[in-house]
Amino acid sequence: MAEEEIAREAMEYDVVIIGGGPAGLSAAIRLKQLAAEAGAEVSVAVLEKGAEIGAHILSGAVIDPSGLNQLIPDWKEKGAPLETEVTSDQFKFLGPAGSADLPTFMMPPLMNNHGNYIASLSNLTKWMAGQAEELGVEIYPGMAASEPVYDENGALKGVVAGVFGIAKDGHKKPDYQPGMELHGKYVLIAEGVRGSLAKVLQKRYDLAAKSQPQKFGIGIKELWEVPADKHKPGAVVHTVGWPLDGQTGGGSFLYHWGERYVSVGYVVHLNYKNPYLSPFDIFQQHKLHPEIRQHIEGGKRIAYGARAITEGGLQSVPKLAFPGGALIGCSAGFVNVPRIKGSHNAMKTGMMAAEAAFEAIQEGRQRDTLEAYETAYRESEVYKDLNRVRNAKPLLTRFGAFFGGVLGMFDMWTTTLLGGVSFFGTLKHGKADYASLDKASKHKPIVYPKPDGVLTFDKLSSVYLSNTNHEEDQPAHLTLRDPSIPIKVNLPEYAEPATRYCPAGVYEVLYDDAGANPRFQINAQNCVHCKTCDIKDPSQNINWVTPEGGGGPNYANM
Repeated sequence: MAEEEIAREAMEYDVVIIGGGPAGLSAAIRLKQLAAEAGAEVSVAVLEKGAEIGAHILSGAVIDPSGLNQLIPDWKEKGAPLETEVTSDQFKFLGPAGSADLPTFMMPPLMNNHGNYIASLSNLTKWMAGQAEELGVEIYPGMAASEPVYDENGALKGVVAGVFGIAKDGHKKPDYQPGMELHGKYVLIAEGVRGSLAKVLQKRYDLAAKSQPQKFGIGIKELWEVPADKHKPGAVVHTVGWPLDGQTGGGSFLYHWGERYVSVGYVVHLNYKNPYLSPFDIFQQHKLHPEIRQHIEGGKRIAYGARAITEGGLQSVPKLAFPGGALIGCSAGFVNVPRIKGSHNAMKTGMMAAEAAFEAIQEGRQRDTLEAYETAYRESEVYKDLNRVRNAKPLLTRFGAFFGGVLGMFDMWTTTLLGGVSFFGTLKHGKADYASLDKASKHKPIVYPKPDGVLTFDKLSSVYLSNTNHEEDQPAHLTLRDPSIPIKVNLPEYAEPATRYCPAGVYEVLYDDAGANPRFQINAQNCVHCKTCDIKDPSQNINWVTPEGGGGPNYANM
């Protein structure tokens, strides 16, 4: 059925926010705060594709509370779940068996975690949702925004959300619901990394015309419950080195917090060259190192997840505002890569966009371009935060993990001391991550240790711990622009890297009994919504779109 034939109800709001993460909820809360201060009425709706707020939120996380301090200054009194303050900070370089401590006094001050908190960002967003609802924000979990809606002038008018009951073959099942349109005077896009609407809107309004390609990493995380005698609340350990080679960027994090919890994870930069590399297996191997296993041995793994991370920084931030809407949080990419922190900047950009939208609504405007948000960002702490570290990622890319890291530290020191001026100027990233992958013929397959089921695990048992679920009879949300490419192009040229870069076992190449006639299989029900496939596929043939609302992982304490 043609789209124009579908009859949908419409709901009208002042501001519609897509995504119930730190950026989206901060924008919603700030709008209601401003309305209360001005004695005005502003209607705000937040749409969240996860089954509940926090279901799709995954982060390390050592949280810089500066964003929360601005948004809700009395967050401690109101019971925000930031309970474990950082007490110790270690940075280590790992070799195959040993390690070396990197002196913290050599680190630029911005790397210091003093005053930060180890917590679950998923739990924090749940708490923020409660604060938003108390202020009158309408929150709709399990409602995936599947497509944008434009007005007669081409401005973003709203979104279609809540489409259910379409079968794999496209026919309408008995429980079919056409969804509804939610219209706003302004629509704020807070989908997180590589959002499906953000991709469409950036292309439509050419928002990335003057920015560098966005860069990404994949973060893979496990939550462990450890014996009391191993638990060191507030301990933070970061590592670089083994098991990655010197030309592949990445590193690990390990945080002790809460009730005998240890969060352990690994980030691999997605501009890696070797198509045989498997970020999931790198992480599992990493846990076998004595420096890591000592923290979790004797414990129990209780949760697993994976998520892409924006790493492009200042150079890759697109134009933020466009007719009718704006990008906030990781939809635009405000992560400070050396600090491995982004939630504070996500909150602050959500607040800035909210302030610009509120002012415009009070002036009787709607669906224009919120240039005040762009101006606020350029003059903000967020811009300064990213400006100080703008060359860290390009230096790692150009000079490798060791020399690039040393140069990056030097640049962050001097840029901080010189008020934002760098001896390197502003380096460029050059190309997108998918374009960095070499042909398989240039590399040898990597043999990783088999999982032992104690410290290391396989993908399927890991996905089980993510509580991932999708309605099976629905259109595929992992779509191929050309179904022939995986076997005709990616398999012979790149050994089909989707079978390795995906941390959830979604993609397989299967053969018949004779070991011939390969076919590409997509196990969409395993998808944890990390978006790595959309980013790293060398043919850019995979397009991630939203499944039915409520599908995907359901993270707890992650």
